[in-house]
Amino acid sequence: MDQEKVVLDRDDVRRTLVRIAHEIVEHNQGQPLAVVGIHRRGAHLARRLHALVAELTGEDVALGDLDIAFYRDDVSTRPAAPVVHATHLDFPIDGLTVVVVDDVLFTGRTVRAAIEALFDYGRPARVRLAVLADRGHRELPIRPDYVGKNLPTSRGERVQVQLVEVDEVDQVLLVSTPEEEPHDG
Repeated sequence: MDQEKVVLDRDDVRRTLVRIAHEIVEHNQGQPLAVVGIHRRGAHLARRLHALVAELTGEDVALGDLDIAFYRDDVSTRPAAPVVHATHLDFPIDGLTVVVVDDVLFTGRTVRAAIEALFDYGRPARVRLAVLADRGHRELPIRPDYVGKNLPTSRGERVQVQLVEVDEVDQVLLVSTPEEEPHDG
């Protein structure tokens, strides 16, 4: 049976997003910004960050979301067909500072796919990465610029982000999966 530990509750998630929004504003003053979330939960987090950043700056901040289903390097080896969402980038990204938002940073492959997808829409001045949780175990040289919570994990653990928009609750769980018993077969 999986064991779950709540590492961020509803209030922690809210405070974390407010802190990240302040960091984004502080580090990007005077630069035209866009906030772009990676489907699925990253897009919801991006909407929340967008509202906070726009409120802090008092300026119009572009908001978009990216579907990376066909940019993944494992699309042909996955057992199930990818779930495809629409990408919404209804503004030119050329010359903008684009803050890409995701829920959990793990190997870096999802972010690599998002950057590749983003560049199909133009050439931003810079790309920054904001994640709610960084669990380590990078396979690619990708590092977030804004991190909600660093969660060192083992390979047998998962970080599960639950958001009101999808799961009816805001929380981040650390899920431990017990080692499976070897079986004869």
